[in-house]
Amino acid sequence: MRTRSLGRTDVEVSEICLGTMTWGEQNSEREAAEQLDYATAEGVNFIDAAEMYPVPPRAETQGLTEVYLGNWLAKRGRRDDLVIASKVAGPGNGLTYLRNGPHLTGPHIRKACEDSLRRLQTDYIDLYQVHWPGRNSNFFGKLGYQHRPDEQATPIEETLEALHELVQEGKIRHIGISNETPWGTAEYLRLSHENNWPRVVSIQNPYNLLNRTFEVGMAEIACREQVGLLAYSPLAFGVLTGKYLNGKRPDGARLSLYSRFARYTSQRGEEATRAYVELARQHGLSPARMALAYVTGRDFVTSNIIGGTSVEQLRENISSASLVLDDSLLSEIESLHHEFTYPCP
Repeated sequence: MRTRSLGRTDVEVSEICLGTMTWGEQNSEREAAEQLDYATAEGVNFIDAAEMYPVPPRAETQGLTEVYLGNWLAKRGRRDDLVIASKVAGPGNGLTYLRNGPHLTGPHIRKACEDSLRRLQTDYIDLYQVHWPGRNSNFFGKLGYQHRPDEQATPIEETLEALHELVQEGKIRHIGISNETPWGTAEYLRLSHENNWPRVVSIQNPYNLLNRTFEVGMAEIACREQVGLLAYSPLAFGVLTGKYLNGKRPDGARLSLYSRFARYTSQRGEEATRAYVELARQHGLSPARMALAYVTGRDFVTSNIIGGTSVEQLRENISSASLVLDDSLLSEIESLHHEFTYPCP
């Protein structure tokens, strides 16, 4: 398993990161431990969680993902050879049960971080990320920005100062952002420079063959500023495996269980998926491995966040790290991209 530098730090993270959002909903604690055992044995040292997990979020299950991870960490030991990431939730998204409605103010961030530390049974979080912006902006599939000059939003400066204080106290080591835009990323960087505060080291946004919008405004920032992408949904909720084609809904699969995950199931998305699946099979590859290898191979990607509800799925997904797509196949992928440009932003 190859590693890459996390931003401008000396922290090395595996190019495959283990995502955890199914733990506590689709996966039991025993299954979570099995996934952790397998992934770390394969060289994965990077694990990504969040205070609001599992997903779909519910008051009854909130925090279980971190609890499962914390229990495993306590039994395993050797905390320092892993890079543990978590996130603080922003406002909205129906999370009224979380801190009476989460915000990105200093008191909220401190409470969220300390609660995560307790659940994770650790003294520090290696990478603490702002899960989504606290302002009106383009994220979660929104492309058309509509300015709201009268909106009440926590300034990024206040959020970053609170994170700076937690870094000073040793509770977090590095800061990341998620579901951010070019303006938001540039603002974090500007404020860090002007105030001599910690610099963001990563941005966790969606990126996959059906949604390459990160390339438009964010890829240049990621490369030039060394704020690499932690790519989430690299298989588009599993759609790019081809298992949902022709209306199929396998038992126990995410889209079979939860109707809310419709981001990658449009007619245009299905047409694009079919084309990518056929291309992979023409080259003797599984659609999942091709889709994942494409993401991991981008020069602006620091780590590719994979997940699965079974060790069998993890085995295939992690194995994609050894696959390098040749120039001919990459050219064919680009041709399909020109035909199906951002079918599922």
